[in-house]
Amino acid sequence: MRSSVVWHPFTQMRGVESFPEVRSAQADRLTLKDGTTLIDAISSWWVITHGHCHPDIMKAIRDQTRKLDQVIFAGFTHRGAEMLAAALVEMTPPKLTRVFFSDDGSTAVEVALKMALQACKQRGEPQRKLFLAFDCAYHGDTVGAMSVGGEGIFTQSYKHLLFQVVRAGHPTHSQAPVSAYLEDFLSKLETYGHQLAGVVVEPLIQGAGGMIMWPPAAVEEIVLRSQALGIPVIFDEVMTGFGRTGEIFAMDHLAVAPDLVCLSKGLTGGALPLAVTLASEEIYEAFLSEDRHQTFFHGHSFTANPIACAAANASLALIQNPEVRDAWARINSVHRERLAGIKYGEILEDSRCFGTVAAVEIKAPKSGYLAPIGPALYQHAFSQGVLLRPLGNVLYLLPPYCMDLGTLHRVWDVLESCLGLARKTNG
Repeated sequence: MRSSVVWHPFTQMRGVESFPEVRSAQADRLTLKDGTTLIDAISSWWVITHGHCHPDIMKAIRDQTRKLDQVIFAGFTHRGAEMLAAALVEMTPPKLTRVFFSDDGSTAVEVALKMALQACKQRGEPQRKLFLAFDCAYHGDTVGAMSVGGEGIFTQSYKHLLFQVVRAGHPTHSQAPVSAYLEDFLSKLETYGHQLAGVVVEPLIQGAGGMIMWPPAAVEEIVLRSQALGIPVIFDEVMTGFGRTGEIFAMDHLAVAPDLVCLSKGLTGGALPLAVTLASEEIYEAFLSEDRHQTFFHGHSFTANPIACAAANASLALIQNPEVRDAWARINSVHRERLAGIKYGEILEDSRCFGTVAAVEIKAPKSGYLAPIGPALYQHAFSQGVLLRPLGNVLYLLPPYCMDLGTLHRVWDVLESCLGLARKTNG
């Protein structure tokens, strides 16, 4: 489709004359204007959980449009939001008792940062003004979310806008010992702990940074050490939530619980934008006061949109189905099988898998998000009927849960053909 006025995200528009037009989608397939079908192997930027146009979610949306489309959420409530909030509290650790609605992952992170900072101030700890975050992190594209993201191509043009962050380094290879993930963090914690308003973590998988996978023991230690010093821990589960790690949430793999959790992407099954930030009762109570200055001053026009809440409630009902858990296990089993037997292993820096997410990191003259090999791999997979979107020299799979085994093996065949292309390119 000719695109003369639309400015597309994360796309260098120079010389781009057209984009493939998607006319429809069903389950794990996208159908283009010319009739071509693509297997959506990345859940359309990690949002589609149960498959495109799942009938239960579509019905919930249609039914809601006949009742209530939108209402101001300051001073009002509605049944869909109350049901959704209650369900999320029930599904998450007991520590998380309050739900604040927003619109996308970046905003959910901004909300958590503001909550943590203001709570510290209102508890009488005004010296806590810094956040600790990690190298290779990605938390979104708003200013606060960029500030706690890793320094690099996504943030360098806006560096003068970003607030100061204490940043901890860590290994990027999946075979590194737990101690290597903690060394720099513990050093920074010792130096800056008394000044920290929060520690921001992508638990178990750092997504856009290259699908970097952390051992659960390292994440648990980060939480324990931080909370022992009275520092709130923020989990950004925007990508990892709703089954991606083989449990409903990444925190379900852990014996500890954070103080704030950010959720979006798969919250509605990918059908509509919606986000929430869950908070502990301790955080919430820091805002209760006769003094209205201590209100949490945040919101947006479409907070807890009823139609989006209806989609989310339908999606959460599907998540409870045992067949969905079986799907997570099947996807993980295929990932592990294919990783173990992968061809052209000599061109890989690393291969890794956690839950429904698998990734291979290709040896390349230039690595990182702008690695030249990325667009070539994208085009090759597209020509084979599969939608992949490499993170530079990192190829990953993050399929919707409806994908059957035959299709998933087909996707892996295409991924291996991408490795064959990379081998020729490197040779």
